[in-house]
Amino acid sequence: MTTSDTAVHTHPFQAEVSELLHLMVHSVYSETDIFLRELVSNASDACDKLRYEAIESPALLGEGDALKIRVIPNKTAGTLTIADNGIGMERQELIDHLGTIARSGTKAFVSKLKEAKDGLGLIGQFGVGFYSAFMVAEKIVVVSRRAGESDVWSWTSSGGSGFEIARASDEEAARVARGTEIVLHLKDDAKKYLETYEIERIVSAYSDNILFPIELVPEEGEPRQINSASALWQRSKSELTAEDYKKAYQQIASAFDDPAMTLHYRAEGRYSYAVLLFAPSTKPFDLFEPNRKGRVKLYVRRVFITDDADLLPGYLRFIRGVVDSEDLPLNISREMLQNNPQLAQIRKAVATRVVSELESLADKDPENFARIWDAFGAVLKEGIYEDFERREKLLSLSRFTTTSGEKRSLKDVIAGFKPNQTEIYYLVGDSIERLKSNPRLEAATARGIEVLLLSDPVDAFWTSMPSEFDGKPLKSLSQGDLNLDLIPRTDEPDEAKQDEPAADEAATIAMIKAALGERVSDVKVSTRLTSSASCLVADSQGPSRELERILSQQNRGMRTKPILEINLRHPLVTAITRAQAGSRAVDDLSLLLLEQAQILDGELPEDPAAFAARLNRLVLQGLGG
Repeated sequence: MTTSDTAVHTHPFQAEVSELLHLMVHSVYSETDIFLRELVSNASDACDKLRYEAIESPALLGEGDALKIRVIPNKTAGTLTIADNGIGMERQELIDHLGTIARSGTKAFVSKLKEAKDGLGLIGQFGVGFYSAFMVAEKIVVVSRRAGESDVWSWTSSGGSGFEIARASDEEAARVARGTEIVLHLKDDAKKYLETYEIERIVSAYSDNILFPIELVPEEGEPRQINSASALWQRSKSELTAEDYKKAYQQIASAFDDPAMTLHYRAEGRYSYAVLLFAPSTKPFDLFEPNRKGRVKLYVRRVFITDDADLLPGYLRFIRGVVDSEDLPLNISREMLQNNPQLAQIRKAVATRVVSELESLADKDPENFARIWDAFGAVLKEGIYEDFERREKLLSLSRFTTTSGEKRSLKDVIAGFKPNQTEIYYLVGDSIERLKSNPRLEAATARGIEVLLLSDPVDAFWTSMPSEFDGKPLKSLSQGDLNLDLIPRTDEPDEAKQDEPAADEAATIAMIKAALGERVSDVKVSTRLTSSASCLVADSQGPSRELERILSQQNRGMRTKPILEINLRHPLVTAITRAQAGSRAVDDLSLLLLEQAQILDGELPEDPAAFAARLNRLVLQGLGG
């Protein structure tokens, strides 16, 4: 130990922490109870960590008191103390844990917090709950002794730009034999949190299922336990109410919404384990962050092991809860977590059960399922691409916006098949509104065919794989050849248009190809178009145009040249036939066919200035200018 260790050192907060603290100190959130829930939760985590480390090093637990959390109000001093006898922190750990937020996306989080009308859910989700104490405290003192260490350290901050850290006083060291003590010097308007009934109310609402005893230490009288400290997932379903489950969900998931789905069961047999899982009803802001993983907690015989065991596949990462195994070894390592065959079986069984429960919910409680789909549908569809085994089930769960309405299932679509229809048709794009006006819909619309309108980025990926549902192939309207002739039209064709002569196919295609050159891979007569002049499609053997667009934005692939399809009865196309081959008019009209098709696809023409000049020429020519 150096002499400098005994001195008081001032450290600045990480920039994001300073900004976060400013938000907390000047908080507009009306609900400040969160601070106690978060500090108790952190204390519980510290006890969990000690219990886990003590599996390898029993001496860390020693002969001291059983693991517990104490809440100590002191009206005379105006302080509220939350103390635990868990793992504790060394000097550097205090600096690292309380001075920085070691998580990607922090700036995005702070930005979202500024915008949010109610930031409570965000605070809990993001794991920055300690700082919520500054909503009620003008000064915070943290005293901590790491298990197995003799040094005791004190961390102090008033929520400004930084904090002080020093060796704890003899009095502080005597109080903290192991673990962490957090002393909140409460603001005048937060003194209500010194009342025992307020503390009991908050603990009952948010922390009742913490697995360690929470003791209230009043200024007068004996300490008493104020939570049930039971592993709710180990109890029978018949003993529990909807309110019990709601409290458990909010505590386990650090959430404030109600669960949209609850799954609670016990598996017996070759392996025994208890499962308590929840589907939230609101989505977190970082749901699509690349490094976001599931956070289902793994316990072994009620001992917390990790929340990073990937117990569910990525497309179920929004599920929260607990899996508690009776059979896994307590000292299971990270390598064993990855390769343990028992855990692999549990993963598979739990994922299957979750999907089945979602199916049941969709059937019995469509309103709640709709809440889940609205929040997490785009994530669930990742499974169609990733999970071949459950693809059919996930397709059955999926709800789509179609040309006939919203939240339509594939069963609904098949039930509305037209005579001679054998395929499920879809169209992929970047917006529902743009898809609704896409010319590729025209032939299907003319026959009353319901078409899936897919606008989530993941849609471009799962549709790139050959898929079918209930024996009916899924077919893109923007890729490959399309023949709907066997399906009778339900519209009333414009007789005048039917009488219009079609352009000469061979001559027109030859002139357009000559004008466009290498800009397209081919020019074909369209069976998709009834009123529009042209559209762009992809070859049936390659990727879709939407997938190419997404991959090219990520610099992950080259764009291939599209196929231009033309409507031989459209006046713009027949005008090409009448024009002189090789003339400027043919070039202008051919390029206009390509460029308007690009615009309808949400793309810019290759040369916008040239497009504008070309359009002006043709308009003036038409006006006789």
